Amino acid sequence: MDLDLSGKVAVVTGGSKGIGYAAAHRLASEGAQVVIAARRVSALAEAAAVIADETGHTPETMVVDVAQAADLDRFVTWLKDRFGRVDILINNAGTGTYKPFLEVTDDELEYGMAINFFAQFRLSQRVVPMMIAQGGGSIVNVAGRTAYQTALPPGSTCTGPAKAAELRFTADLADELRPHNIRVNCVVPGVVVTEERFEKWEREAAGNAYDPAAARTRRDKIVKEDGPWGDAWQVADTILYLASDRASYVNGASLLVDGANKKSYTRLLRERE
Repeated sequence: MDLDLSGKVAVVTGGSKGIGYAAAHRLASEGAQVVIAARRVSALAEAAAVIADETGHTPETMVVDVAQAADLDRFVTWLKDRFGRVDILINNAGTGTYKPFLEVTDDELEYGMAINFFAQFRLSQRVVPMMIAQGGGSIVNVAGRTAYQTALPPGSTCTGPAKAAELRFTADLADELRPHNIRVNCVVPGVVVTEERFEKWEREAAGNAYDPAAARTRRDKIVKEDGPWGDAWQVADTILYLASDRASYVNGASLLVDGANKKSYTRLLRERE
């Protein structure tokens, strides 16, 4: 599908790995000028090199910790100076903390809200004035299925409320920005097979007893018997559609992308121990 993204400036947070990387790759393939923001220099460089080689379009990169307001200020100032516009914003950066409610620390609670909901709110608030000035734009927030359902055990009381806030934020912002020709939508992935996230779940489920080899064996067995689950590219295709003008009549939506598979990987980890 030709989405006519040539000349569009598209910003992707958390764009060096997983869903963010796949979205950045797809956007570049459609001709957009992609800007990838993430925390690790080496991961950014590697992602940009592969995308440039495979799509013929070289992304720009910026080291940004979206949980830090000062980093977002610096990032948006750079975007204004470098491009003067942002046509597409993919608020993808985020993470999850999966542990029993009574074990969640204040630091984990605050960080969970900061990197998930606060980051989407703050970056959008800094980018939207550019979109208003240029006559429109598209924002796609990436949440997670814990916004809808629990992941017990080991628990999603820290992560789920932050993800749920992203859905409500999407609906409210879409309504407010509609007069400015800015659409805001949300993609809600189910279980997506990405290396880093699976390893994080496995470490949290195993605690001090974490054994990488045993975790890999158990993971392969669970995925084979209880999947299939999605991959980052399938989610990226949905993000790309919502970001493009082909979705011009889709606004304020939170689209669940989970293949109708309601099984939780974290739950299965616990059940198999």
